[in-house]
Amino acid sequence: MEELQAGNRKSGKLHIPGRAAGLWERYTGGSKMAAAGCVILFVWMILAIAVPLFWPWSYSEQNAQIQNQAISAVHWFGTDRFGRDLFARVWYGAGLSLVIGISSTLINGVIGVIYGAISGYAGKKLDMVLMRIADIISAIPSMLYVILITLVMGSGVGSMILGLCVAGWIGMARIVRGEIVSLKKSEYAEAARMEGISPMRILVRHLLPNAAGPVIVNLIFLVPQAIFTEAFLSFLGVGLSAPAASLGTIIQEARSQMILYPYQMICPLVVLCVMILALNMVGTAIEEKTGSRRGGNR
Repeated sequence: MEELQAGNRKSGKLHIPGRAAGLWERYTGGSKMAAAGCVILFVWMILAIAVPLFWPWSYSEQNAQIQNQAISAVHWFGTDRFGRDLFARVWYGAGLSLVIGISSTLINGVIGVIYGAISGYAGKKLDMVLMRIADIISAIPSMLYVILITLVMGSGVGSMILGLCVAGWIGMARIVRGEIVSLKKSEYAEAARMEGISPMRILVRHLLPNAAGPVIVNLIFLVPQAIFTEAFLSFLGVGLSAPAASLGTIIQEARSQMILYPYQMICPLVVLCVMILALNMVGTAIEEKTGSRRGGNR
């Protein structure tokens, strides 16, 4: 065991005891970059949950006596032009952005995996029809879907998630389809068909697990993509409406104060960038590991 730990330290890999070690090694290779990204994400999520619940200042309460106060021991991120505590407001917005990002990613992931798996395994005419439908949907920019839905349904978390899910699953569907088309010609898939195993069982038990690497990587990258889209639209003024406050909304509100009070924009920007960086670190580590493993198998 000591030799294994020493070997892991020399190779720059993180040693994780217990059952989690198998999955960690399989998808990240014990990467320090992935470990650092997970630690940052864990701390980020804890703050997004705990600060709105336990911080003494409210994210929405206005106080004219403390307008535009600088960063201090009392107000860690300062206050905005309405006298609202920015530390509470930023982490409340971070939690809301995270809910939108994870919810839309899970929905897009489920739809994309099912759609792509059916298209790739069925092949022929059904594959052509399904992928042409996906091409038609993706012909319109995804941001336009979000804008139109928020205009019709009103600005809110539900309408934002729905808008992100109209075309957000197509990239996942194409990736899964490509993996299934390749894997269904493999020897173990042919052997399973010769044994009379049903196509659904072959797809669920044999093909999809072997396509898990690219699926997980794509899921991880979908989260920051969704959060960035929501933040960008909120910055343009077509995202969430008050009293809800995402990171994009807070950044948009601070735009008019940027010259006099730059911290009002810098603090939410740093929180947003740290989260996106951490997710990209984890996603890149998994992508490198699964890519090298597939390359070695070939």
